[in-house]
Amino acid sequence: MNLVTRRRFLASGGAAASLATLAACGNGIGNSNGATIDARVNAEVQYLHQHFPGTDELTRKAVGVLYMPLITQGAFMVGGAYGRGALRINGVTVDYYAATQASFGLQIGAQQYAHALFFMTQPALEDFRSSNGWTAGANLTYALSDKAGNAGVSTTTEMAPVVALVFGQAGLIAGASLQGTKYTRIIP
Repeated sequence: MNLVTRRRFLASGGAAASLATLAACGNGIGNSNGATIDARVNAEVQYLHQHFPGTDELTRKAVGVLYMPLITQGAFMVGGAYGRGALRINGVTVDYYAATQASFGLQIGAQQYAHALFFMTQPALEDFRSSNGWTAGANLTYALSDKAGNAGVSTTTEMAPVVALVFGQAGLIAGASLQGTKYTRIIP
């Protein structure tokens, strides 16, 4: 017997609404051109260095940086997020990645934001690159910006294997967390 409950019906409607919201945002989901990703990453790098001077030092000390210039998140009971970016080592793109995230609970809205993951140790970078799908966990250290636009880089931050900086939030969902975000290598 196939019984559809109100809860199941609302959940499926929420998932459809979330996907429709993501599709409506200008994330370029259908475009897998590496040149487009690189152009967005170049703009993100320039923005970071202009607005967050502390990222200059963080970038110099990192063995690799994953730049995700545009993450689009939508939610109506069930939420999701998607974006594409590039991993750079010594300023050169070596791989492209997609970031996906799913969430459940009382939520509604849409937002876009950018983030960068600074890999501070070679083992952390190797673990990221060798995995089939690396998932950001609670062990990320976040660099927070102050009112002057300086990224909060401290001795503690620099000793962390991976440092995350989330910025440029615009939309109707409060906050952006990278916990549970899955990063998968793509071929543009």
